[in-house]
Amino acid sequence: MGLSLTKAAQWTTAGKLEFTPMNESLLKELLSFVEDFSSRHPQEAEHVFEEPLRWSTTLGASDFKTDYYISGIDVQSHEKDSGGQPLLQLSPPTVCVRSFSQLSKLVHLAADKKLEELRACLEENKDAMVKILGPCFADILEKEDTHTDVLHLVDKDQGKDPEFKINLFHLLQNMNKQLLSKLLEEIEVELNLTALKNDIESLKRLCSEGEKRLLKSVRYTSDFEFSNGCRAPLWRQVYGDICYLVVEPCDTENLYITCSTAGFFLNGGIKQEGAESGYERTSDTYKDLLTLLKSRSPYFAEHINKQASAVQELPSTQSVHRHVESVDMEEQGELQRSYEQQEKNVQDKSRKQHLLNKKKYEPCPRWKKLGLMSPCGKAEERKSRNSSGMEMSSEIRKKKQGSGAKSKMKAEFSLSSLPGRLSSSQKIKTPARATELSSESSSQSEEEEEQSERRLESNTDLPPEYWQIQKLVKYLKGGDQTATVLTLCAMLDFNLMQETCQLAIRDVGGLEVLINLLDTDEVKCKIGSLKILRKISHNVQIRQTIVDMGGLQSIVKILDSPVKDLKALAAETIASVARFRRARRTVRLYGGIKKLVNLLHCVTNLASLTANQQKDVEVARCGALALWSCSKCTKNKEAIRKAGGIPLLGRLLKSPHENMLVPVVGTLQECASQESYRIAIQTEGMVKDLVKNLNSDNEELQMHCANAIFKCAEDEQTRDLVRKYKGLQPLVSLLAKVNNKQLLAAATGAIWKCSISVDNVAERFQEYKVLESLVELLTDQPEDVLVNVVGALGEFAQIPASKTIIRQCGGIKPLVNLLSGTNPELLVNVTKTVGACATDQDNMAIIDQLDGVRLVWSLLKNPSADVQSSAAWALCPCIENAKDSGEMVRSLVGGLELIVNLLKSTNDEVLASVCAAIAKIAKDKENLAVLTDHGVVPLLAKLTNTTDDKLRQHLAEAIGHCCMWGSNRASFGEAGAVAPLVRYLKSKDATVHQSTAMALYQLSKDPSNCITMHEKGVVKPLIHIMGSNDKTLQEAAAGCVRNIRLLAVANRKAILFY
Repeated sequence: MGLSLTKAAQWTTAGKLEFTPMNESLLKELLSFVEDFSSRHPQEAEHVFEEPLRWSTTLGASDFKTDYYISGIDVQSHEKDSGGQPLLQLSPPTVCVRSFSQLSKLVHLAADKKLEELRACLEENKDAMVKILGPCFADILEKEDTHTDVLHLVDKDQGKDPEFKINLFHLLQNMNKQLLSKLLEEIEVELNLTALKNDIESLKRLCSEGEKRLLKSVRYTSDFEFSNGCRAPLWRQVYGDICYLVVEPCDTENLYITCSTAGFFLNGGIKQEGAESGYERTSDTYKDLLTLLKSRSPYFAEHINKQASAVQELPSTQSVHRHVESVDMEEQGELQRSYEQQEKNVQDKSRKQHLLNKKKYEPCPRWKKLGLMSPCGKAEERKSRNSSGMEMSSEIRKKKQGSGAKSKMKAEFSLSSLPGRLSSSQKIKTPARATELSSESSSQSEEEEEQSERRLESNTDLPPEYWQIQKLVKYLKGGDQTATVLTLCAMLDFNLMQETCQLAIRDVGGLEVLINLLDTDEVKCKIGSLKILRKISHNVQIRQTIVDMGGLQSIVKILDSPVKDLKALAAETIASVARFRRARRTVRLYGGIKKLVNLLHCVTNLASLTANQQKDVEVARCGALALWSCSKCTKNKEAIRKAGGIPLLGRLLKSPHENMLVPVVGTLQECASQESYRIAIQTEGMVKDLVKNLNSDNEELQMHCANAIFKCAEDEQTRDLVRKYKGLQPLVSLLAKVNNKQLLAAATGAIWKCSISVDNVAERFQEYKVLESLVELLTDQPEDVLVNVVGALGEFAQIPASKTIIRQCGGIKPLVNLLSGTNPELLVNVTKTVGACATDQDNMAIIDQLDGVRLVWSLLKNPSADVQSSAAWALCPCIENAKDSGEMVRSLVGGLELIVNLLKSTNDEVLASVCAAIAKIAKDKENLAVLTDHGVVPLLAKLTNTTDDKLRQHLAEAIGHCCMWGSNRASFGEAGAVAPLVRYLKSKDATVHQSTAMALYQLSKDPSNCITMHEKGVVKPLIHIMGSNDKTLQEAAAGCVRNIRLLAVANRKAILFY
């Protein structure tokens, strides 16, 4: 809707939504918003649209429930607008919807056709925002500052409840922003956008009037800029597009240019925002805008090097100064020009001011290269160069002597710092869309953020190693093969894990040389280069630069080398570099996953290994390290499985060497988030090896083993295997290592999942006194530990004896204190545990005394449906076991209204838990009267058409208890609740039969309900139920049949005697 449709969605020329991953993601997010809208914003959901949304639906009258008027094939809602029009009207195949409340209901009725319905709605209502809010509100929805405009519209809006309309406006506005932000997170921009914008602004300055102008105009096709700096639609950003330009040269027709991560090329003619065609590439791809324009405009090419322009001096208050690298490269006799502009942030304010006073700022290097620098600028350049002492020569033109052959290596740069290694001024022959930049999900909670380049501040602060390394890099650029090897060895003598040494290599252009060495035929040069890259890539900026320069592709190629030392070093370097999403994707796209899996073939469990076998083991270890880094991506996990990595990892799991086991188990536990891996770990016999390694002295290995068990123990058979192989005791012993929080989180998680099996608790955990240790961990622990500890206590509390131990160990108070937290996962576990403990009278007294019931009740307002349902389930034992539950509930101001409003939720689990709580509350007459006043009867009646047996059971129980007040029995009959209840007797769930029989018995005390029951054929199933072994069920069924029979007898007597 709104921006999310116009800016993000991809449409066909026929006006239909394309079936693309971006559109599917968009539809799912919109679907989630619509589904939850009624429960989260009930008042705004009732707001009537300015115009109805109309579309062709696949739903029919049979899909609608009793809260609609059904006449043949036509359907109308009971609710109507002020003009008497129904808020939902179906006349097949067209449906009209006039509120979010009805739209939400329709989506839920569509079941597995939800996405199909939403797609049809959006395709036939492209102006949905206009229809919902009106044209005035829709127009300002896309503006940045809407506050003043909205207030102005409020003054004009004379409609009903304008405040709800304003609230709806803000909700839709926030939804648009959140949706765009979420979609932008899935798109990676591999380009220095600041440099690109500077280039475009520089070109605009060439469009001045008069003889000096080189271009007539330069403009973007869209004025809208996303938060990531791109202007292309989101669905085009997936393919690497950044923005689109319209350039008007002085001597040719207009040029329509696409700026993308792959380079710059002409498109089919994108003239303005919203164009649905013209994205295809119609020219070669160029490395920068300048080269493209020179190739298309002879006038521009002729005059660009002749014209001089004054360079604007930077403001004196600016806190950035530039290091300029002059590049003079020669290729095939033709003079080539390239440059790189780099910035550094000066952190110390006093030194920054000192530098600003001493140094004049330098002009942009691109204009110096074009000869567009004033004499003043040249003087400043000389002064800056003399005072700097840091010559950043980026000339990397050198020749290496090989075995009878020479290999030429160059460092190339592009106008806009494009990633990859492109020859200077070279056109790139590429397919129109050769590179997939699809988004990926990662199992890591956080990804590395792209960091701005860091430069060391001044010469006086630099250690001697910095200058020594820079000298070595210069030798590396100009020496022959022998000199290169010796230089690499000399560089390895430095502490390359030190940041100063790492940045020294990068600052002087050493990374380009090291990466180019990987493409030579000299094994010694490759080994030396990889050893250096392996160490310096521990720096975040360095590894990102390696990927930008295309170095990862060269490293992946080396995995095919017959030299085992090379393969091991390449794999270890990949393990270091592939710590962020873009690098992991690059490894997969260039076939690196399959190559890494092939490295795992080795023999590890022999008593003695030959030298060759030891090398194989080392190669396998390095391969496992690389796979571990790559496995943090969902697509890579699947690629590892398809490449046959699971059995090979299982074989390596039997290795006696800890340095092999750590990456192997690390990879397995990372991949265990997928069901296919969990099944394989169970069936391939890996659980035994995981349990065995829990006894290791290596805490990192113990942590990964515990994490693997944590993820795999969701399956009952795995839990049994852990007990069978005596893995429970080692897990318990890990609880003593309270200083290692990661290990503690893994151990408590494994204990939690293993405690789901009652046998594990009864046979082992009670014997090891786990409960006492877990209670001690309820305070002063991080949230990831607390989630697991409380989850385990919730499983232990299912056993009566454990509830007493929790109380005796002082566990009730810290549990109640955790109810005031905000972590949804923790709140779900805490409410479950408190509810389980509340089934004990003594525990309940403590919970009540600590105000725990009020805290649990307040969680019903939590936006998470899981927290709401868990809190409602916890209230049931609290109400049932409280000393004076009726008075306790009444003391909670607004509590009953809150729980009744939750009956409007669209989540079945929430509805079931709330119905269960209402059944407990309704046992008190005064509370039942308040519930009735809040409209509990019609809300319960609306839910009776459900097919969910769990909801049916508690709904019938709630209806049965609510019948005990006033005319509620008759009200249920009038609301149409009786007939659906009769259908519940066809369920195969015995608990549904029991609660339904009780509800029917209470409803049968009203004559009208008896008639409805008899018409729906209730007598026969009730007679069958009367033969049940459950005495309560027998009595309820018999009572209902008796009431129906008494009414029939009374009716017959009335006919005979009157």
